[in-house]
Amino acid sequence: MKKLIAIVLCGMIWVSCQESESISDFTGNEITYSLQSGSQYSVSGTATIKERRDGSSTVLVSLSGTSGDSKLPVHLHLGNITTPGADVAALLSPVNSKTGISETTLTQLANETSISYIELVKLEACLKVHLSDTGAERDIILAGGNIGESAVKATSSGRATLGVCKSE
Repeated sequence: MKKLIAIVLCGMIWVSCQESESISDFTGNEITYSLQSGSQYSVSGTATIKERRDGSSTVLVSLSGTSGDSKLPVHLHLGNITTPGADVAALLSPVNSKTGISETTLTQLANETSISYIELVKLEACLKVHLSDTGAERDIILAGGNIGESAVKATSSGRATLGVCKSE
């Protein structure tokens, strides 16, 4: 009977240790950038880049002012947000307009170059949330903001204009 009690106690301790020792996918390193309204639509929010334990990143876009059932394209562009025709470095998961949320695990750029969290937060880039992937609405930027080195270099003189994206 004592052996049975000992086995049960060991099992309970093992299960409780397993539950309390679950390891997060993230290191705790993260940085948040503001996304400002980019058009006549009153949409703004944040982009948070979190470092994953494997060195990659999760990019979480959270917007207010969206509604409906649309999927709003999110692009990572090279350069400052004021640069017209900036190249698309990566396509991120679209924002669900009902929730205002997009979450993307980013391990590589569109040209298949690997990118780590450290490289991403040092990249001279910006994020833009578009109204659509096609047609005239493609050039409507709902919200956007500089990230990485572009955010560091941004002027402190106030709001910057948003450059129109390159149509392909």
